[in-house]
Amino acid sequence: MGGFDMAPITQQIATMVDMLPEEDQALAFDLIKKLVLAWDPDYTRATPAEDAAMEQAIKELESGDCIPHDSIHWD
Repeated sequence: MGGFDMAPITQQIATMVDMLPEEDQALAFDLIKKLVLAWDPDYTRATPAEDAAMEQAIKELESGDCIPHDSIHWD
C-alpha cells in the first residue's frame, strides 16, 4: 500500500478549506479537530482504510506472502 489515497469527500473538503482565507482555514481546522476528538478522543480507533490495510497485512502474513525480516539487507 503506497502513499495516502484521499477519499473523494476528503479531497472536496481539502479543496474547500484551501479556498478560505487563512484565518477561516484555522477555524475550519479547529472544527474538524473537535469532531475527530469527539469521535475518537484518544486517537485509537481505526478508519475503514486502516482496517482494510490491517486485514490485508494479516492475510499476507498468514499466507506467507511477505518478506522475512532477516532476508532484507539493511546496509
